[in-house]
Amino acid sequence: MPDVILTGASGRIEGRYSPGKTETAPIALILHPHPKAGGHMNHPVSVQLYHLFMKRGFATLRFNFRGVGRSQGEFDAGIGELADAATALDWLQTSNPAASQTWVAGFDFGAYIGMQLLMRRPETDGFISVSPPTNMYDFSFLAPCPASGLFLTGSADTITPPVEVERVVTKLRTQKGITIDYEVIDKATHFWAEHLPSVEKSVSDYLDKRLAENPI
Repeated sequence: MPDVILTGASGRIEGRYSPGKTETAPIALILHPHPKAGGHMNHPVSVQLYHLFMKRGFATLRFNFRGVGRSQGEFDAGIGELADAATALDWLQTSNPAASQTWVAGFDFGAYIGMQLLMRRPETDGFISVSPPTNMYDFSFLAPCPASGLFLTGSADTITPPVEVERVVTKLRTQKGITIDYEVIDKATHFWAEHLPSVEKSVSDYLDKRLAENPI
């Protein structure tokens, strides 16, 4: 898992990259939680998502948004962070021109940025959205959502209660051509303390189902 340094609009972007197992390996980009709430690429949920894709042979990248860790720049309320994510995905795609699939996975603020990135990259095949802050940001831009994916939240999430996520999921499920999976994990909180195994199981089961439908 080599350290990588990308060049973004605000300068250096610090990342960790695991190459794919084959030339046509799919790619996955992992996006971390809110920088102003201590979010970084080594948050346990972000690292777990990274390893779940890596173990399945994906070329996988996680990175620090601007102003976090060794990444240069300052927090930009989502606008600059979306640019950082686009830069990272460009790098992943350039490094893996024969990739069979493209996936984006995010947690908390990273889930919001990931869904925005999805709208700008219709070639994306799938997404994982863990604890998406649907009550803090307007998700109405998902019209239409270009890919199928999984929304995962906890029943004890007091930061973004499940009812707020369900509102977005219900709307997306009216769209044709995509399938939105939605899971609520009993007693899990927003940051998944003591419930990381539930994240692992839910995301693993979903990825394995999707990869069985479209082998890599």
